[in-house]
Amino acid sequence: MSVPKKRIHGKSSPPTGDVDDPQLKYTKGASKCEQISEHWLLQSLPAPQSHYSFWATVVTLVAFAARFYKIWYPKEVVFDEVHFGKFASYYLERSYFFDVHPPFAKMMIGFIGWLCGYDGSFKFDEIGYSYETHPAPYIAYRSFNAILGTLTVPIMFNTLKELNFKPITCAFASLLVAIDTAHVTETRLILLDAILIISIAATMYCYVRFYKCQLRQPFTWSWYIWLHATGLSLSFVISTKYVGVMTYSAIGFAVVVNLWQLLDIKAGLSLRLFMKHFSKRLNGLVLIPFLIYLFWFWVHFTVLNTSGPGDAFMSAEFQETLYDSPLNIDSKVVNYFDIITLKHQDTDVFLHSHLAHYPQRYEDGRISSAGQQVTGYAHPDFNNQWEVLPPHDSDIGKGQAVLLNQHVRLRHVATDTYLLAHDVASPFYPTNEEVTAVSLEDGDGESYPETLFTFQPLKKSDEGHILKSKTVYFRLFHVDTSVALWTHNDELLPDWGFQQQEVNGNKKVTDPSNNWAIDEIVNLDEDRKVYVPKVVKPLPFLKKWIETQKSMFEHNNKLSSEHPFASEPYSWPGSLSGVSFWTNGDEKKQIYFIGNIIGWWFQVVSLAVFVGIIVADLLTRHRGYYALNKITREKLYGPLMFFFISWCCHYFPFFLMARQKFLHHYLPAHLIACLFSGALWEVIFSNCKSLNLETDEDVPGTPYEKNPKIYVKPYAVFLVCASTAVIWCFVYFAPLVYGDVSLSPSEVVSREWFDIELNYSK
Repeated sequence: MSVPKKRIHGKSSPPTGDVDDPQLKYTKGASKCEQISEHWLLQSLPAPQSHYSFWATVVTLVAFAARFYKIWYPKEVVFDEVHFGKFASYYLERSYFFDVHPPFAKMMIGFIGWLCGYDGSFKFDEIGYSYETHPAPYIAYRSFNAILGTLTVPIMFNTLKELNFKPITCAFASLLVAIDTAHVTETRLILLDAILIISIAATMYCYVRFYKCQLRQPFTWSWYIWLHATGLSLSFVISTKYVGVMTYSAIGFAVVVNLWQLLDIKAGLSLRLFMKHFSKRLNGLVLIPFLIYLFWFWVHFTVLNTSGPGDAFMSAEFQETLYDSPLNIDSKVVNYFDIITLKHQDTDVFLHSHLAHYPQRYEDGRISSAGQQVTGYAHPDFNNQWEVLPPHDSDIGKGQAVLLNQHVRLRHVATDTYLLAHDVASPFYPTNEEVTAVSLEDGDGESYPETLFTFQPLKKSDEGHILKSKTVYFRLFHVDTSVALWTHNDELLPDWGFQQQEVNGNKKVTDPSNNWAIDEIVNLDEDRKVYVPKVVKPLPFLKKWIETQKSMFEHNNKLSSEHPFASEPYSWPGSLSGVSFWTNGDEKKQIYFIGNIIGWWFQVVSLAVFVGIIVADLLTRHRGYYALNKITREKLYGPLMFFFISWCCHYFPFFLMARQKFLHHYLPAHLIACLFSGALWEVIFSNCKSLNLETDEDVPGTPYEKNPKIYVKPYAVFLVCASTAVIWCFVYFAPLVYGDVSLSPSEVVSREWFDIELNYSK
């Protein structure tokens, strides 16, 4: 939104120019585009307060009913409740975990569990797990998000109210979110988006309040309160998901435009006063929110002080700051000449070998080495045991600890052979190397270099740290040919391989699917079995935070693999496809995440209409034809342009991202598009005409110096029709929102609009 070009700070001065408000100063000498005073923002509301209260109550109750309807159903883990319910349990157990999102929203869910007295014993492991057989406060978790989703609606309503839009306009824009199928689905489950969305809505509301305070009088108590409230809301957004950067860009754009206008000499500010404006905004919108953002990480590290599933993502130095978990009690230092078993992280199988050999020729005609098979085997077995030996030229003795990235040899105990990889194609992957085992004689001869491996750390900084069982993950790296051992369960070996998993040498060394761990040390003596409590070492907070940030961004960027429900941003505004959240095959029920298609297309039309109006206005004014009155243009280039640019900031950056993208990423942009659409159509149904088509000045003494008349009856009919269509669409797709109704195949097919693919259509 633009600001007046000249402002009086301190005591008010007599008005100048055309503006009647004594607290505003209007500059006659400014250019026509700069002469937007927005004094309409400071006028009295265009309707009685009781009308606003009534409509705000109605849409809030509608939002509440839509989100709390059968909040307990289904009594099973749904979609990403797998992740965020699990994270809440880890907070309650204080077990360290890793996630690509900042901690604020996850801690809020965990806090609800703590209020309920829950101990976090259920880990929400798979979609479909029953909450009846695995008790967890899932209704409290869901209700917390449903409350936030409900409160988002009155915040939206009051945002438009502060911009002096009609009660029915505020109600209609809020209704677009209150009964949107996507928002309802996302805010009644154990997910992060309810916190994200309400934080974005609060940011928009607080910034509007701050801006209005500036129009009246800056540097007052209310000015400071709403400035810092905006910053606090921004900190909640960025502390929930890093897409909060987009909200920062939207508010930042408005702030930069505002400061640029204040810098203009016609605004009447000294450079000292301008720097005060700048510094207060920098402090309230950037520095303090950043400190709040850091505070949540400090709480995160303080609460999660026990070793857990996130250890593998962090450096050994970071892990030294964590107390032992029950798993760590069984974790032991691996020494040379220990007999161990190795387990693959992804597929949970052991590195295994046996006396059988690869066939001389595979089914596709390729030749193998006919060497001893090395496979992945799912069950405990004597053939899973390997002895860790030092290289020939080493003076390492028995009992000396194995260090990460040291050269080792692995002797298969049962067959007295050495693990080996060489440049021979593997059974299923011609581009990957065959892994086999060779006899002692061969392994000590020309093949010796091919028997050298390292336990390569996942982080380069961990090189040289002690290898431990169970808690330290690594890549089994082949020194001679630079491959990492990998196994997969998508295709099993044929009968000659006993239906076990293929193990091969993967040339994509850093692929996360190459990770292994020492599962057990078989030959532990009694002294080593005794548990010695770990001595926890301190690490500076900023060092922990920087390492966590690097890991978060690194793994976020790796989320680029294909996903059956991923979608591209061009499909989002029209809600062309969605995501399957939950299915019940026995009862033919499902929850499918999709937007209210009529409502979403209504916003697409609104955005297109706005662009058309702006282009037409710029072209006609460029030719000296002034079709729109000043107040209409104030609204077009003020709040509507602010919402439009905010929508762009929350939408278009996704086209630049290489990671997986899903429809729920559009919800922040959709929220802003709802505010924008409601405001736009009130302007369209207003008397927008200028009485002076040859100049940009309104005729003195005309009603256009105040808010133009709104054509209430046609506008009300338009909103009733649009609302009816949106409500019908919500009701029609409600079985896919709540998953409580079994649809016939024909009913399922009738809901497969655009690219929507539902279950049980046959």
